[in-house]
Amino acid sequence: MLDRISPTTLRLLALGVVIALLLVFFSTQIENYLMPNLFNRISTSVAIIALIATGQALVMLTRNIDLSLGSVCGFVAFFVGALVSGYPELPPVLVVLAAIGMGAVLGAINGALVAYARIPAIIVTLGSLAIFRSLLVQFSGARSITTNSLPAWLLDLPRTSILSIGGLELRVSFFITLLVVLAVHLALTRLRLGRRFFAVGSNPEAAAFAGIDAARTVFIAFIMSGALTGLAGFMFLSRFGNITVVAGLGFELQSVAAAVVGGVSIMGGSGSVIGALLGAITVDLLQTSLSRWDLVSEFWREAVLGFLILLSVTADALLMSRLMAVRARRAREKGADK
Repeated sequence: MLDRISPTTLRLLALGVVIALLLVFFSTQIENYLMPNLFNRISTSVAIIALIATGQALVMLTRNIDLSLGSVCGFVAFFVGALVSGYPELPPVLVVLAAIGMGAVLGAINGALVAYARIPAIIVTLGSLAIFRSLLVQFSGARSITTNSLPAWLLDLPRTSILSIGGLELRVSFFITLLVVLAVHLALTRLRLGRRFFAVGSNPEAAAFAGIDAARTVFIAFIMSGALTGLAGFMFLSRFGNITVVAGLGFELQSVAAAVVGGVSIMGGSGSVIGALLGAITVDLLQTSLSRWDLVSEFWREAVLGFLILLSVTADALLMSRLMAVRARRAREKGADK
């Protein structure tokens, strides 16, 4: 039966098992762990990192990487915060579109340099990570965005629920993230443009031979990644309210970890944004649980997190190796029967 399961489905099932095991383990270590507040808190924070991880997954599918997403998120959060502070009467839809548009512009800068100037993505985005953060410092003028300067609808958004059952709440921000991830998943699997992401990442030469414009595809991937991160920046502003120049710091590494744990190949051409969502849940669950686990000091939490992420990736690799071995054996058996 194992050989009949697709690699992507197997990764998703493995992640589901990992998440369940983590919940069981930490419930034995932390008093009153499995409470509604845990899931409500995680869903609110996952809404942000899952969007960034989805954008990272799109870039990684094309055999690239974006290390500037944390700076993009912070820049957009501050930009939108300054915008609504100065113009509090702006309709919410325009504010969201401004965040998405600013993120898309920053993503397009990276995409143009990678796709058309043919500079390696890791070099471009390492540089833009520092440049965007420096621009944020310059733009901020050494001031911060504070909650008392933001409209009430923005601050109320993280606590707004569309469904509540027994203390478990489906927050609007998490619901929006689910819809966005589902829409991106359907676009990747059903639309021709989405399938081009996989083709370019799997074999750029074959994709070019098939008439696919690889540069355009990579450029679009970076734009979409920036747009999704821009939306995450809006949610970051809504959740925290107080925005400084270090907003979003570290999100680029968390997004890479979530995508890789979710089964998105760093070599491109393989993976799923649903996996990236589950990877984001896994990473956020680990961070939240480790912060409450008294046996692990704050000094070692990042090390434990890194170890568990590596363990998840190793388990996924072993499962994939097992699947390939089973399929190869079945193929040999069928050949022998003939």
